Amino acid sequence: MKSHISNALSDFFFEYETPRQVLVRNRRVGVVCRIIQLGVLAYIIGWVFIYEKGYQSADTAVSSVFTKMKGVGYTSINGSERVWDVADYVFPSQGDASFVVMTNYIITEGQEMGTCPELHGKHNCSTNADCEGGSFKRTGHGQMTGVCVENKTCEVLAWCPVEDDHKIPDPPMLMSAENYTLFIKNSVTFPLFGVSRSNLVEDIDAAYISKCLHHPDDAPLCPIFKLGDIVKLSGFDFETIARVGGAIGIVVDWTCNFDVDVTHCKPQYNFHGLYGNAAETDKAKASVGYNFRYAKHYMDNKVQKRTLLKVFGIRFDIIVQSLARKFDIIPTLTAIGSGVGIFGVATVVCDLVLLYLLPKRAFYKNMKFKYTDTHVQDPDSEAGSTETEVSKK
Repeated sequence: MKSHISNALSDFFFEYETPRQVLVRNRRVGVVCRIIQLGVLAYIIGWVFIYEKGYQSADTAVSSVFTKMKGVGYTSINGSERVWDVADYVFPSQGDASFVVMTNYIITEGQEMGTCPELHGKHNCSTNADCEGGSFKRTGHGQMTGVCVENKTCEVLAWCPVEDDHKIPDPPMLMSAENYTLFIKNSVTFPLFGVSRSNLVEDIDAAYISKCLHHPDDAPLCPIFKLGDIVKLSGFDFETIARVGGAIGIVVDWTCNFDVDVTHCKPQYNFHGLYGNAAETDKAKASVGYNFRYAKHYMDNKVQKRTLLKVFGIRFDIIVQSLARKFDIIPTLTAIGSGVGIFGVATVVCDLVLLYLLPKRAFYKNMKFKYTDTHVQDPDSEAGSTETEVSKK
């Protein structure tokens, strides 16, 4: 018993088993095998290693964005001149990654709380019975008092006079916004690799920033952008989008390879028109453009009043996307191992062809498989195995 256990342990530790291989000289099968192997090799080298960078580990960045607008606008309405600066036309004013630049507006000055006629088309009426006192309409400006006034509209309790926004100024009031400039400051950190970068890269200093203006070819790293250029690069017409408003996405792309020096890790800027251009891209015209309202309240002879502005503007959304890669032995070995495993596909396909499709499939099957019978002992068989009559033929 002890001898059997010792022999078993010896066989387990000191013997190596390898599968039996049969060399088949068949041109068609050989060509099929080599084509499949070349295809697998091309997939491993071309797709896994070159395109997908399977030999590298990847990480995305933690990002922060700061923005600053500069520029002055001018309007003259009925002889009333006004200069608009950054504090007037940027919402919000904190320099967020998402903000609105006003390009057009409708102003209603001197509103105070009281009763006044509603606009035509909102609450039309013939008698007082058409104006249900105390009720509201979603598109109206206030609460109906139950009185039908002489202009055949319902009287409402609201901020009077009510806003009339039927006619949007054309051309836009602030066409000068085309020459405003936007400064973007972006910092990213890749935690996995311990690398931090800023879009103010090595060659970007104060002297350069003071005179540069972004251009895709001539100054691709300049972080100062002219609004007119952004709109043009996004595929919109400035006057069209300035009239009714819209939205533009500015993508700061950090795609980096840390197998080379980190100074090669630099941002790329892309611009995408999101909505707001009915003349060119927006097909559904039910709600075109971008607008919102805000009011400035003040006291006049102890009466609270407000100036209401309906603002049409361009909304800018700054989006940071990132992907950094660096060589790592673990994904490299994993990619190689999976590739070697895929090479087994060639063997499986060729075996199917040999055993089931070729005219001599019975002969190849006999060559590939060795049939044994444990009841009949043949001392001349390989490794002491017992053979059937089939294997002796």
